Amino acid sequence: MRAVIQKVENSQVSVEGEVISKISKGFMVLLAIKDTDTKEDLEYIKRKIANLRIFEDEDGKLNLSLKDVGGEILLISQFTLYGDVRKGNRPSFTQSAKASKADEYYRLMIEELEKEGLNVKTGKFQTHMKVSLINDGPVTILLDSERIL
Repeated sequence: MRAVIQKVENSQVSVEGEVISKISKGFMVLLAIKDTDTKEDLEYIKRKIANLRIFEDEDGKLNLSLKDVGGEILLISQFTLYGDVRKGNRPSFTQSAKASKADEYYRLMIEELEKEGLNVKTGKFQTHMKVSLINDGPVTILLDSERIL
């Protein structure tokens, strides 16, 4: 499982010209599910998102989490994070989970983050979306559940 986390001042997602979700201060998270992902991968990524300390404390150090600052999450499913362009220039998405598994894990991630007490807004699964954000910092973190060591 992969997640790209951007600390944002605000972010929103639109479908067919209509804003369907928006957040103020928090994380805009792009989430990709791999065909071999397990519940352990989901737990690892969820724990990292919920506890990631990338907001400044009173000394200007990145030391505060979403919970500490009352931040929100805009969670967007994005299978293209598993795009492989090692051969040629057209990405192959063979590592990306099929839609049924990706949707199941995406929904599970939403539930698990909400169980952590976080306010989660979402994109629309398997839909062309337009995502806008103001990256704060900028701070962008890449998580990959296969790279935990």
